[in-house]
Parts: sequence; structure tokens; C-alpha cells
Amino acid sequence: MDVGNYSLVSQFIFEPLSDVHTIKIILFLLVLTSYLFSIMGNIFIIIASLTNPALQSPMYFFLRNLSFLEIGYTSTIIPKMLSNFLSEDLSISFIGCATQMYFFGSLGIAECCLLAAMAYDRYVAICHPLHYSVIMNRTICLQISAVCWLSGVLVVLVPASLIFTLPFCGPNKIRHFFCDLPPLLRLACADIYKNEVIIYTVTVIFIMLPFFLILVSYIRILHAVLKMSSNTSRSKAFSTCSSHITVVTLFYGSAVLTYLRPTSANSQGTDKVLSFFYTVVCPMLNPLIYSLRNKEMKDSLKMMVRKILFRK
Repeated sequence: MDVGNYSLVSQFIFEPLSDVHTIKIILFLLVLTSYLFSIMGNIFIIIASLTNPALQSPMYFFLRNLSFLEIGYTSTIIPKMLSNFLSEDLSISFIGCATQMYFFGSLGIAECCLLAAMAYDRYVAICHPLHYSVIMNRTICLQISAVCWLSGVLVVLVPASLIFTLPFCGPNKIRHFFCDLPPLLRLACADIYKNEVIIYTVTVIFIMLPFFLILVSYIRILHAVLKMSSNTSRSKAFSTCSSHITVVTLFYGSAVLTYLRPTSANSQGTDKVLSFFYTVVCPMLNPLIYSLRNKEMKDSLKMMVRKILFRK
């Protein structure tokens, strides 16, 4: 469809998370704190893994990519959310909504792929330790990273174009706090069945395919670890995977419940809660998980603190 001929909506209006002023201020402070913690935590991971010679392995290369991605991922949603807490104007332009949805979706798909790449890295490190440096060489890591980023950039073009070429002729109130797939589809004033099938097919493939690769990797890892004769070796192998498993569980748990469960008229409140969890809470927890459950990261943090104190 031609957007110029059919789209009568020039802007969308978000539904507030609360109408009570005090609650909005509390939410503003909580979200701002979470956002700053997430940004600072991910910046620390990037700096620590770049400057510490002990953190130059492929695992930390992918972790740097993930941290950089999460800075962009949260920054597409949270600044607008924070401004909505303090403003009476909850509108976003048609182009602004399309842009927000595209970048949020592309970074989300890229994160799914990066989590799969990190699982593959752990599989090679544990199941093929003697060939690890050959299989996961710098060129291969760069190629895998490029595929992850390009997948996000290209894949989301399909659902984004299918949604924003639909006619939107009112109402224009999004029952959500950002421009996401399900609430936007509900506002289209046309038969969306074919669009919905294509969009959800693409979504399922590019959310579940990386998850399937993660699952296969960890099945192989579990099989290899159980064959180890030493308890120390088993414990060390599991410890290198624990942070990644925790992050995957948090990310995929909330994403699958949001996008792959049956929709209903009463599910919009649940969607908000789940979306709040994976857009605000998970990005705050991820740097904490990778920092506190990783000995090399904790040692690097101590070194950075000592350098700062020594300089002062």
C-alpha cells in the first residue's frame, strides 16, 4: 500500500504506565537509575576487555559486541520513556515510531544471534580445546560478528516495511510505552492476516533459530562435561558458561512469553510488564551477571579501581 494515500495518522500516542504523578516520579527514578547502571556497566565491560591483556579471548570479543549492542538497544527505548514520565505530551511522530521499532527490532535480532555465537564459542572451547585457537581465530570471530549485526539490520526490514505500509486511520493510541510489533498491528485499519503471518514467521525463525543453536551447543557441552573425570574440570567448565546461561534465560524467557504466546485482549498489561523487564531490568542485570560471576572481570575491575585511586 502507498503510505501517502492510506495513512491518515501522522503521530502515535503512548499509553502512560501510570496516571498517578507520584508513581510516575518513582518510575522515572527507577528507570533512570537502571539505565545509567546499564550504560556504565557495559562501558566498563568494553573498556576492561579492551585494556586488560587477560581479556583478549574470543569470548570477551563477543561480550564487547554484546555490551555495545545493549547500549544502543536500551537507548532506543529508555530516553523517550523517561521524557514521557515528565511530560504531558506522550506523542511520537509516524517516522519516529517507525525508526524506534526498526532499531529496537534489529538490535534485538542481533542480540539473539550474538548469544548464539557466544554459545558456539563455549562449545568449541570445552569440546575442542586443542583446536580452539584455530577454529575461533580473529578472522572467524569478525565474520561471525558481522553476520550477527547484518542479520539484525536486514531481517527487520521485512516486518518494519509490512507494518508501516499498512493504513493507520485512527485511533492512534498505542497501548504500550514504545513502538513494538503487537500493539502497532492492533491499530491498523485493514485486514492484517497476511502481514501478521509473514511478520510472525520471520520473528519466530530469527528468535528461535539462534535459540535452537544455543540449545544444541549446550547439549554438546553437557555431554562433554559429564565425560570429564575430574570434578575440578567439570566445575571450571560449568563456571565459564554460567553467566551466559543466566543471560540467555532472562532474555529468551521474557521475549518468548511476549512474542510467541497466544494473544488475547487481556494480555496487553502482561505485555507491558514483560517488555519492561527485558528493556529495563535485563540490560541492568547483564553487566552485573558478567562482572560478578566472572573472575577475570572482577580482577579487571579491581585493577581499574586501584589505578583510579592511585592516580588520585
